[in-house]
Amino acid sequence: MIQDDAPQLNDSHATWWKVPLAATLPGLPLLAWEFSWLQSTGTSSINKLILTGFCLFAIAWLLPHRQSIQTLRTAISCTALGFAVLPLALALLLTAAMASG
Repeated sequence: MIQDDAPQLNDSHATWWKVPLAATLPGLPLLAWEFSWLQSTGTSSINKLILTGFCLFAIAWLLPHRQSIQTLRTAISCTALGFAVLPLALALLLTAAMASG
């Protein structure tokens, strides 16, 4: 019988936590700040975007720790980070547009 030492797709991934951690460290405090700031102003449409970011971070951490899921975990973590940065980027863009006009 031939033994293959190559990692299989169903094997546990040893560094599964690095990508979600790299996205969560800057993204989660930003989402929490945006949520508290926008909750006081009553803007509900952007709150849905922020809550989606929270859910995506949770999904990235709760996915199985297999090698085959690593690409999906990376995509979800990056999307959650994008959802965290988007409201702040839109606010800065609107501020710049109003200041120039």
